[in-house]
Amino acid sequence: MNSYTQLLYHIIFGTKYRRPTLIKSDRLILYKYISGLLKKKRCHLYRINGVEDHIHILTHVHPTIPLSTLVKDIKLASHSFIKQQGILPGFKGWQKGYGAFTVHNNDKHRVIAYIKNQEAHHGRITWDEEMGKLYEEHGIEPGLHPG
Repeated sequence: MNSYTQLLYHIIFGTKYRRPTLIKSDRLILYKYISGLLKKKRCHLYRINGVEDHIHILTHVHPTIPLSTLVKDIKLASHSFIKQQGILPGFKGWQKGYGAFTVHNNDKHRVIAYIKNQEAHHGRITWDEEMGKLYEEHGIEPGLHPG
């Protein structure tokens, strides 16, 4: 019997100390690199985008890859890539934690649009407000999540 999965995750993580070091002119290079990394890991990227201090990724995760391992690999590999390519001056690394939320296939296009419009979105809402809404939407009680 074959195995079939639909493991969609909305992954969010920020820069170290939430410093605004993801300059717009270099973000596309970073996103292309992460896209290639996900493809090598047999994941399907639906959308990646972000602002100066954090990124959002909507991806199908291959069932053989633990989510925590995938996020760790993305962070480590992209950090090395940034340094090797000499892009994103001032970038000192990624925050320790991350947010990851399961996405039902019926909500995929809504989340894609949400990620696509990050710059406009963050003209109206802060990181803390954004994460608070996501925690609420996914039933995570304040205080039960890591900083």
